[in-house]
Amino acid sequence: MIESIELQEYLARGVENIVSESLRAVLKDPKESAFMLKFAAAAKKASKRRMELEKAGEHIPSFLIASITSSCNLHCAGCYSRCNEATVDTEPVKQLTGDEWGKVFREARDLGISYIILAGGEPTLRSDVIETAGKMQDIIFPVFTNGTFIGEKSFGMFDECRNLIPVMSIEGDRNATDSRRGEGIYDRLIANMEEFRKRHLIFGASVTVTTENIDSVLSDSFINDLVTRGCKLVIYVEYVPVTEESAHLAPSDAEREKLMNGIAKLRREYTENMFLAFPGDEKESGGCFAAGRAFFHINSQGGAEPCPFSPFSDINVRDTSLREAMQSGLFRALRSGELLSAEHEGGCVLYEKRDIVHSLLTAQQV
Repeated sequence: MIESIELQEYLARGVENIVSESLRAVLKDPKESAFMLKFAAAAKKASKRRMELEKAGEHIPSFLIASITSSCNLHCAGCYSRCNEATVDTEPVKQLTGDEWGKVFREARDLGISYIILAGGEPTLRSDVIETAGKMQDIIFPVFTNGTFIGEKSFGMFDECRNLIPVMSIEGDRNATDSRRGEGIYDRLIANMEEFRKRHLIFGASVTVTTENIDSVLSDSFINDLVTRGCKLVIYVEYVPVTEESAHLAPSDAEREKLMNGIAKLRREYTENMFLAFPGDEKESGGCFAAGRAFFHINSQGGAEPCPFSPFSDINVRDTSLREAMQSGLFRALRSGELLSAEHEGGCVLYEKRDIVHSLLTAQQV
C-alpha cells in the first residue's frame, strides 16, 4: 500500500488536477472563473495544511461525504441507501441540525478538506444545511440530487453560491433513467439542465455505471447531448450490488478497465469538460480510499462511517470533533490492516467483505 505521505502527495495532485480542469471548464464564464481562481488559492492553502499535519503524523483526507438527510421522495431500483435503511419513508429522527453540520464544515475547512459531497436521501430537502454550506466559500460542495426539487429558489442560490455545484443523477437516455428512477424524471432533469444553461450556471451529472448501461453512458451520443445542454462535469459511479439478485449489474474488472479507458478518451476529446470516476484509481493507489485514506462518510445522524456502502460506525461527530472521528478505532483498524487492499470482485471491497468490517467494529466495542 502507498505510504502515507506519498498518498497525501498523490491526493494533493488529484485535487490540483480537479481545480485546473474546473478552471478550464469555466473559462468562458467570468463569474465562475473568478470564483474558481479564488478557490484555487484556497485549495492550495488547504493542501499545504494537510501536508503539514501528515508530516506531524496525522493523515487528513481531501474529501468528505455528508449524507445530510435520510429522506427521499423517490424509490430508485437498487438504491444502496434504502437497502442499508439509511434512507427511509418515516419522519427523520436524530438527524444533525443545520448548526451541527455547520460545525462539521468549519472543522473540515480548518483541517484542509477541500471538497464535501452533499448526499442523502435527497439533499435538497435540507435547504438549511445547503445554505450553511454556501457560506463556506473555501470548500466546494457537489450536491448529488435527483433534481426533482430544483426550482426558482434553487437556481438563485446556485447563482449566488458558486461553491455549490448541483450534480444530477441520470442513467443514460429517457428509458434507462425512468426505468430506474420513475416516470417523468428524465424530462425533469433535461428541463433543469436547460435552465442551468440559460443562467450560465455550472452543473454536473452523476451516472451509475452497470453492466447494462456502460456502453451507452460512454457513447458519443450520450456525452454530446449532456455537453450541448451545458453539463461541465460527469461523475461515473460504479454500481455496488446491494442484493444477491443485483450482483450481475456490478462491473467486472474488464468492464472497469473499459470504463477507465473510456474516461481517458473523453478527457482527450472534451477538453472543456471534467470526467471523474468513483472509486476510480484504487488499484493504482494501493487500495480502497475509504475509512479516511482519501475520504470517509458521515450519515444523517452524525455517525462516521468508512463509506456510504459500508454503514458501520463506532463514533459520532455529535459527541466529538471531526478530527477525533477520523481517528476512530474502526478507521484505524481498517487503515492499518490488509482489507482495504484485498482482492475483490465488483467495485467495493468493504461491501463485499462487510462481515469482516462488522467483526472489526465489534472488536472496537468490546
